[in-house]
Amino acid sequence: MHKENASVQYADAPLLVVGPAWVGDMVMAQSAFQHLKRTFATADLHVLAPAWTHPLLARMPEVARAWALPLGHGDFAPYTRWRFGRQLRAYQFQQAWVLPRSWKAALVPWAAGIPRRTGFLGEQRYGLLNDIRVLDKSRLDQTVKRFVSLVHPTKAQDLQISQPQLTVHTDQQAQSLTRLQLNLERPCLALLPGAEYGPAKQWPSAYFHQVAQKAIAAGYQVWVLGSAKEAPLGQAICAQLPHAYNLCGKTQLTECIDLLALCAQAISNDSGLMHVAAAVGIFVHAIYGSSSPQYTPPLTDQAHIYWQGLSCSPCFKRQCPLGHTQCLHLITPEQVWQQVQAVSSTLIT
Repeated sequence: MHKENASVQYADAPLLVVGPAWVGDMVMAQSAFQHLKRTFATADLHVLAPAWTHPLLARMPEVARAWALPLGHGDFAPYTRWRFGRQLRAYQFQQAWVLPRSWKAALVPWAAGIPRRTGFLGEQRYGLLNDIRVLDKSRLDQTVKRFVSLVHPTKAQDLQISQPQLTVHTDQQAQSLTRLQLNLERPCLALLPGAEYGPAKQWPSAYFHQVAQKAIAAGYQVWVLGSAKEAPLGQAICAQLPHAYNLCGKTQLTECIDLLALCAQAISNDSGLMHVAAAVGIFVHAIYGSSSPQYTPPLTDQAHIYWQGLSCSPCFKRQCPLGHTQCLHLITPEQVWQQVQAVSSTLIT
């Protein structure tokens, strides 16, 4: 299917990665981008991905340019993809890596005439891909490992997984603080209550509220971050609490990156913002319900994982099929707050 050293001759040519659509997956994909830049130091790395992930790509120094298809989420549109790929022929990409496993994700590199197109076997992509890898799920048991394995030397037995590091802009931090009328007189605890996948990944808002109460009493201020969809959650968490700020829907993704970097710690569901928090270097309390920390862990040494490991876990469902969501409810606010305090004492010392 492939030649072991075929990519060496293209060391100075532009490279293309077809990236994932989820925010968290894109953060994890930076580990693959980092490996590519170590291997092809002088080559420009371009990433094709949905426009909503581009703020992340803008904070990844490995990425020279981000491309977006003129399509909505989930649109198949094979002709649009083919025509877009034909437009990319002018850039003479010499190799492409297709991280998603769908047929449509491989169409653009094929239409662009890229000589070597690497991806996992899936959805009968023969022809669209000409460097096809078989996914060994027992060895590649994490999303990040699957991404890195595609760009890693084919025969490598030990994957080198580097930790994502998003660039933080201090000038934009100051602008965001001014615009949102925030200050740093108290240390900041970030609460990230959303999870785009569904409620089976969301710790109860009442639990976040209780932790916020304890944090404020201990001298913290609380920033609740998320999209406009999470604004009602943020309102419930901040209700009748001084020094608690519902910022859901009030910030762009780049602002979230910069604001999270100002926080001492973050408490988060398994979500895209959890991975963002890990990638800006703060301590992350990662709460898992229907998903598994073995599959999508925060890629940082500064994290504490909360996971019950029940007999029904992980189910990977959007809604709890048993109707009780015990995997989340059994993780108590007191348990999380005690760990926050323990980490805080370590950071101070």
